[in-house]
Amino acid sequence: MTDALIQPADEVVDLCRDLLRIDTTNTGDLATSAGERAAAEYVAARLADVGVAAEIIESAPGRANVVARLTGTDPGRGGLLVHGHLDVVPADASEWSVHPFSGELRDGYLWGRGAVDMKDFDAMVLAVVRAWQRTGVRPQRDIMLVFTADEEAGSAYGAHHLVEHHADLFEGITEAIGEVGGFSLTVAEDVRLYLIQTAEKGLEWLRLHARGRPGHGSFVHDDNAVTALAEAVARLGRHRFPISITPTVRDFLAEVAQVLGIEAEPEALIGKIHAAAPFIGATIRNTANPTRLAAGYKDNVIPSRASATIDCRTLPGQSGVFEAQLTEIVGPDIAVEYLQRQPALETTFDGPLVDAMIAALVAEDAGAKPVPYMLSGGTDAKAFNRLGIRCFGFTPLRLPPDLNFAALFHGIDERVPVEGLQFGARVLDRFLRHC
Repeated sequence: MTDALIQPADEVVDLCRDLLRIDTTNTGDLATSAGERAAAEYVAARLADVGVAAEIIESAPGRANVVARLTGTDPGRGGLLVHGHLDVVPADASEWSVHPFSGELRDGYLWGRGAVDMKDFDAMVLAVVRAWQRTGVRPQRDIMLVFTADEEAGSAYGAHHLVEHHADLFEGITEAIGEVGGFSLTVAEDVRLYLIQTAEKGLEWLRLHARGRPGHGSFVHDDNAVTALAEAVARLGRHRFPISITPTVRDFLAEVAQVLGIEAEPEALIGKIHAAAPFIGATIRNTANPTRLAAGYKDNVIPSRASATIDCRTLPGQSGVFEAQLTEIVGPDIAVEYLQRQPALETTFDGPLVDAMIAALVAEDAGAKPVPYMLSGGTDAKAFNRLGIRCFGFTPLRLPPDLNFAALFHGIDERVPVEGLQFGARVLDRFLRHC
């Protein structure tokens, strides 16, 4: 096959496999995170192969971001940012069926850490751009390509660094697509909802601190910092915040109810969409999950201090409400230290960009019904939104009906269906040509 005949779907699997074989584990620690520079150099080289000049921007040694720009035929239109991150969360090889950085093809899937989060989309973007360059295709509007570092640890060395130190590169960019959206959810025979992300919850990582009187572990001791902290953490971890339905979630649930032909309360309705329940279930309320505990330095010494890290996610407009709720739950004797606070995002499901997403999905899947939804986690969109860029999650995948897609994110045996990956490359090609 000549280069001019190679379509995006023809090489997207090979590109994704190459990326999966580059270990880009982000531990959240500069000293132990690795591989982002190697992945950035791979991306820049694949763009250079077809004549696209890319700049590698390091925020710290090894923490590399790739930036490139395709010039559109209509310079008067606002540009589109297409972004994906190159880092991945850690993986324990002993827990996996295959080595997490092998990029193994098995049973119709491509396996590896980052297969859905989000080297699959990185590969789709590369495949589309490479095909365009070989055949002389130019987009209607400027398209800015950004491959970031550090998304899995809050984006300080990635998207936020670019926004804070290289904002000039984003001149003229008005809209963006990135993770997590555009994937299918089979809800009835020949009916697949495609969830397009128009909102994402806010990120509030915090640490609780308790203080008490230190002493010998053999004493009767009523002022124990560990006990006070444990009680506060247990109250918070078991607490269920009140339901609050945002416009995005309301519209999503209305679409589900219509397709299923039922009326039900939000939690009952979400229970009917088993595969997406982990994504959607956390978008009807604020959440707070304890993730780490630290106290003491010796088995028989009662420490004077104890701390716990809590991963909190807040609905749009709920940050202040959540802070008051949190203070009431943990009590006045527990100090709260905010480690990171990034606001929730929400936009509307309308406009020419959304129309182009819908058209591209329906063209490749006649049973597609695109709908808006809110992501319970966070993405690099939080950084780019600071520049006034309207952000969507659109990383298209057609998934098998029985695949537990949500469990693959940060999970064991992360993998992406080969046919779904090729489908995504075709949809992205259509979308970018007409957006």
